[in-house]
Amino acid sequence: MKIERVLAGFVPGSRGRDGLALALLLARQAGAGLTVAHVHVPAWTTPGPGKVDAEWRAYVARQAAHTLSQARELLSDVRDVEIDLVSHGHRGSGRGLAELAGRIGADVVTVGPAPRGPRGRISLGSTADQLLHGSPVPVALAPHGYATAAPDRLARLAVAYRRGPACAETVRQAATAAAGMGLPLRLITLVTGGGRRTGIGREMLDRLREQVAADLEAAALAQGGPGDATGVEVEVLEGGDVAAALRSSGWHEDAVLICASSRTGPLRRVFLGDMSLKIIRASPSPVIMLTRLPRTARQAARNPRKT
Repeated sequence: MKIERVLAGFVPGSRGRDGLALALLLARQAGAGLTVAHVHVPAWTTPGPGKVDAEWRAYVARQAAHTLSQARELLSDVRDVEIDLVSHGHRGSGRGLAELAGRIGADVVTVGPAPRGPRGRISLGSTADQLLHGSPVPVALAPHGYATAAPDRLARLAVAYRRGPACAETVRQAATAAAGMGLPLRLITLVTGGGRRTGIGREMLDRLREQVAADLEAAALAQGGPGDATGVEVEVLEGGDVAAALRSSGWHEDAVLICASSRTGPLRRVFLGDMSLKIIRASPSPVIMLTRLPRTARQAARNPRKT
């Protein structure tokens, strides 16, 4: 996952500012360009009675221009990032952003939280839901209040790691992103539901800890070695549930958490699984959901070699 172009979906209000703050942070950290987009309802394509269709198109254009002017004002002091502002018509805001991401060659699309969620947590609305079940590029989600809490720079990228068929590819993509941003990479695995188990239950939990720790060490060594400044850090997080496990460590300070798509989802798309959904709702940091196929493979699939 190499980030050269960040696409930020923007709407007026705090949630638009939160998503924009995350997009700007990612673009700065990666030395990437930033495209800020407002997806609006499409203008009518067939003429209506009198001048109603023309008036509607003019109204839509004015609203889109006003929204983008707000984004431009928020970014007025930015001098170190190349910024484009565009409007795009589509009946679904998330599907419109996914369509635009493919059109402009974005490497990640960023959105803010849905309204009325708890501060410091990610809440999913219809825009995020559409992206998380069909975006052709990774999706970055900002928590509520991120615009006022975002760091000047990220401290690390963390990966929610679980051994499986796609785990090596997930770590590889995350390592590429971390290298491109000049950040250390940390692999974390969650162990939940320990409680006060005794006897066989406690023994099984101990074995699970040992197994996941060994899995993390093996994954880290494959990327360059744990504990090394140029390698990969590892950590097992424990708690009664996902939220408690994520809170059990300081990994999330000035960090972004990366999750893999569900293995049951469509190829070359983001697809949200049950565990990823729990992590997103509990994470105190922004989350990036990867697609099931990296960008280079997507490009090869779109442009197969002629034989």
